[in-house]
Amino acid sequence: MNMIASSVARLLLLGTLVSFEALAQPTVLYTSTDQEYAEVVLKEAQAALGREITAVFDAEASKTVGLERRLVAEKARPRADVFWNSEMLRTHRLDKQGVLGPTAVDKSLALPAAAVTAHSVGFGVRSRVIAVHTPSVPEAARPTRLQDLADPRFKGKVAIARPLFGTTSTHFAALHAQLGAARFSEFLQALKRNEVMILPGNGDVRDAVAAGRAAVGLTDTDDAIGAIRRGQPLAMVFPDQDGEGAFSVHMTVARVAGGPNPAGAQQLVEYLASEKTEARLIELGAVQIPVRPHLPMAREIGPVRPKLWLMDPARIDASLEPSVELIRKHLL
Repeated sequence: MNMIASSVARLLLLGTLVSFEALAQPTVLYTSTDQEYAEVVLKEAQAALGREITAVFDAEASKTVGLERRLVAEKARPRADVFWNSEMLRTHRLDKQGVLGPTAVDKSLALPAAAVTAHSVGFGVRSRVIAVHTPSVPEAARPTRLQDLADPRFKGKVAIARPLFGTTSTHFAALHAQLGAARFSEFLQALKRNEVMILPGNGDVRDAVAAGRAAVGLTDTDDAIGAIRRGQPLAMVFPDQDGEGAFSVHMTVARVAGGPNPAGAQQLVEYLASEKTEARLIELGAVQIPVRPHLPMAREIGPVRPKLWLMDPARIDASLEPSVELIRKHLL
């Protein structure tokens, strides 16, 4: 009996150790969200959830694309539990390839139905805006349409991020879907004639405009507002308010199918998709417009919600490869 009792005790102890080990297993997160913002949120998430979170970030110049490739390469043996993406196109592409798992969230999160799919949750909107160097461009002369980037008065003074990565890639694919191949090619050719500066990332565009190396530049609201909050001589314009509106993207969070820590993944997904986190991201400057209409926008936007252009990511995805081919042919 003593021998049996001893064996049972050892088994119980082993089971306890296994349980503790599972509990202590870190939740692995892949994210293209800017590290300066994500680290603040993840530190708070660790404290709130009582779980260790290991984050893998992507480089600014290859935003999202690098993580998309990594997740696809690891599909058979996933290393990540959660994918927190700064925009929705690559999330859609990963979903099509079976990389993402069911991502159910509680109704108490109060997310609009349009923001929730079977395999991802959307929150936190950023818009594509035209950044303006205020000493160089008087308010009355500021561009108001995307097409104004090809205006000869800005020749050699326009900056964009390399349109093969990040939100610039998503934006240009959406333009291809909206305009068609012929008109999209004309727009690219007009940019080239205008001697557009092609910089590594949206932050580089912001910096070029803030320093006066470019008079205007196409970037994201988070980059533009960061400069404004630092007191730099930069203003932002939401383009095409008399048309489609400013092209916009939202963050997504999703569970990775077969990830090693499903319990930790579910907790982290719900934390990131919460109203508290969306409000915190706006406060930090990572996003500017909530998907929940009752939450306030970033103060720099003003009291009136701008007209936003949100396109179905499936439609953008269908235009991604054709748009890249035309970008390489006509612009790069």
